[in-house]
Amino acid sequence: MMLSHVSSELRPVVEELTRRFHGRLGTCVAPRSNEIYFHAPLDLVSGCCAHLYRNWNARLVTVFADDARAEAGVFHLYYVLALDAAHGFLILRAPVPPETPEFPSLANAFPGVNWQEREVQDLFGLKLIGHPNPRRCALHDDWPEVYPLRKDFDLKTVLPPFQGERHKFRKVEGEGVFQVPVGPVHAGIIEPGHFLFSVAGEPVLYLQLRLFYVHKGTEKLFEHLPIAHGVRLAESISGDSSFAHATAFCHAVERAAGVDAPPRGRVLRSVCLELERLHNHIADIGAICTDVAFVTANMHALRLKEKILRVNEHLTGNRLLRGQACLGGVRFDWDASQLKVLAGLVAELRPEFAALVQLVERSSSTLDRLQTTGILKPGVARDLGVVGIAGRASGFDHDLRRDFPHAAYDQVKVKVPVYQAGDVRHRLRVRVDEVRESLSLIEQFIAKLPGGPVHAAVGEVPADRAALGYVEGWRGEIFHWIRTAPDNRLARCKIKDPSLQNWPALSEAILGNIVPDFPVVNKSFNLSYSGTDR
Repeated sequence: MMLSHVSSELRPVVEELTRRFHGRLGTCVAPRSNEIYFHAPLDLVSGCCAHLYRNWNARLVTVFADDARAEAGVFHLYYVLALDAAHGFLILRAPVPPETPEFPSLANAFPGVNWQEREVQDLFGLKLIGHPNPRRCALHDDWPEVYPLRKDFDLKTVLPPFQGERHKFRKVEGEGVFQVPVGPVHAGIIEPGHFLFSVAGEPVLYLQLRLFYVHKGTEKLFEHLPIAHGVRLAESISGDSSFAHATAFCHAVERAAGVDAPPRGRVLRSVCLELERLHNHIADIGAICTDVAFVTANMHALRLKEKILRVNEHLTGNRLLRGQACLGGVRFDWDASQLKVLAGLVAELRPEFAALVQLVERSSSTLDRLQTTGILKPGVARDLGVVGIAGRASGFDHDLRRDFPHAAYDQVKVKVPVYQAGDVRHRLRVRVDEVRESLSLIEQFIAKLPGGPVHAAVGEVPADRAALGYVEGWRGEIFHWIRTAPDNRLARCKIKDPSLQNWPALSEAILGNIVPDFPVVNKSFNLSYSGTDR
């Protein structure tokens, strides 16, 4: 490989890794300057990941599989490591022969890959070796023995009625210990998730989670659509992050095609991402207040959210920005009158949001319920790979907008709020700081908005190209990895929503708290069932 293709920040990492594992690592490919692929044997993956973690402060952000038996005669496992300081990704690709469909677990060393490895086992039939809890995850216990993401599984297959043993939660025993089930069907209009609390008196001793009740086969669906139609499917992954997911998908396709969105399109993308962040953060601030009985603050928050949603509709025709994202940029341009409405929204929101924050900050009863509640310690957050709002409240100084600039974020300086306390109070504080920063960023983007087209023609994407698309959504980092197929279709699309990474942290944050505090602790994370179940 020509090192000239690698970014200057990543070059020392690639050189050192090549020297250290000389003769054992396979071909190194750099399709993009910040996206480097190494072919590695399975028995070397653990050592490579550990070395990059210790010596280069790398993060293992996702693990997934790809059925490449038709092309290469093997399954491929991909280990994506982010090197934040070097602003790049190293991706290890390891073959798994079909005759021995198994792979060693990294979950003991990297707990954050627990669910992701189990997804690979469930959906591809690759057996985990050495995993601390290799039970089913994405597919429930009463499913038949099927592997939906293998190429020989027909999407139109009608499965028989599910029969068999339901999921058995772990028993927690002891004097005075009893269990409190919550869900999977909830009182609100939300998707199902089962929470089983083990308590002794009031404090929670242990929380077990069971999700994936509405696994939708989204990644399989991508393989049966023309690439351009995938944008609409990406919008449906998680309804409150429709623009972020669609943009991450478009980013991956554009990188595979070697096409950049035009400058005006990149700026409008960034504005839409900040609008999506604004209405979700403000709604969450209100909802957190509701869960500690401060309903008045929630009414003010909902009023501000409604203002943003109406401006979204004025700009794009949709309150949740659906239909605005497209391959090569954005679908709709904004004229001077629309930009004036957007500027007016920012001017109005700033003092009104300040008044909402002041209302919350002056409520001693509210702060008493939020402070020291639901603490996620920074060390635990690091081990679990927690990202986004929850990560930044627990000491994780990371944001893709700053560390891996996408869209037009390379034109502005993004301030990232980071706290160490890791409680509900500081997860709310991160939202407050990010709302203020979003208002500032939108103003900067409007001032920098160039002329010209808002999207570029992508055309037909060549087959057998791989690319990683990414976006810092309002909840945290979103990844879409694709491998292209002939006839402008996809052979594989891997989706990584931040909720998949963050759900296990909820079990840690609730320990020692009382069950009545669970709603506000849960809301302070506000994780997506749909983004996890996919």
